[in-house]
Amino acid sequence: MTDTLSAGPWGDDYRSWLTDLKQRVEHARQRAAASANRELVTLYWQIGRDILERQQRQGWGAKVIDQLARDLKDAFPDMRGFSPRNLKYMRALAQAWPAPEFVQQPAAQLPWFHLCTLLDKVKDPADRDWYAGKSLEHGWSRNVLAMQIDTQAHTRAGNAVTNFDARLPPPQSDLAREALKDPYVFDFLGLTEDAQERDIEQALTRHITRFLLELGAGFAFVGRQYRLEVGGDEFFIDLLFYHLKLRCYVVVELKATPFRPDYAGQLNFYLSAVDAQLRAPEDQPTIGLLLCRERNRLVAEYALRGMANPMGVAEYQLLRQIPKSLESGLPSIDRIEAELRPDLPEVE
Repeated sequence: MTDTLSAGPWGDDYRSWLTDLKQRVEHARQRAAASANRELVTLYWQIGRDILERQQRQGWGAKVIDQLARDLKDAFPDMRGFSPRNLKYMRALAQAWPAPEFVQQPAAQLPWFHLCTLLDKVKDPADRDWYAGKSLEHGWSRNVLAMQIDTQAHTRAGNAVTNFDARLPPPQSDLAREALKDPYVFDFLGLTEDAQERDIEQALTRHITRFLLELGAGFAFVGRQYRLEVGGDEFFIDLLFYHLKLRCYVVVELKATPFRPDYAGQLNFYLSAVDAQLRAPEDQPTIGLLLCRERNRLVAEYALRGMANPMGVAEYQLLRQIPKSLESGLPSIDRIEAELRPDLPEVE
């Protein structure tokens, strides 16, 4: 049909107009879906608040939820969002975010299944708010959100040893520090603790999508064993990235041994070379990340003090060494998914 129109009296102007209309319709659909999701979450929060208030005021027990579920199903037979366990999630939502200002917070803009995941997996209110904000900021799917919670991302973000405060101006120093973690968890590689640097490097590039998720938002992969020539000699960077938000190159060096101060000197050389050969005038200074099997924090701090270029040191783990969050007594998200999906807007 497009070919016929392009040859007809409407020509390219019609095709351009049609493309524009399609984009406007799609954007409107996305806004409508997001708006519908907010309305649904707000309704669920209000129902949960009402259940809490009436149970406290009237002394009603758990059986009132079963009765309410039956009555709401009778009133709205085409809706499948009013099961007893979903009403319990609504009550838990109102307990987790009791203030009316909830409707203005990032959590109120998340899909319902994201909120159920937060209620299941995260106990601390501040931690819940952190994950809700990051999920909204980065557009995490529910699976990615669950993975970030399971690997305790909130305890690792911004935790690497760096010299950014001394080597980068604000706010670039704050943004760069927030972009690094410690430790990095590479349990998805399926490697044992005795894996060598080249094995880890090859596995990370084979699992580049999962690796980028672990690195965090903004990292774009440039190359592995990236070749540099300096003074007629060849040098190879383990992994080279460009960070879209920081607007700078990021050099990553892997070490299958504990951190040693001379590693910082080698990375400092690579950063100088990248700044000289790859960095564009509009780019920010290149930063480096040393990923080591272990690191003594004080040794790393002393080593970075004398480095001219901005860099950080972090540990990596090939096997999960941190416990998962304690799960609540509420039913798991998988158990309620079939009951709720028909009523949820198609928003990820």
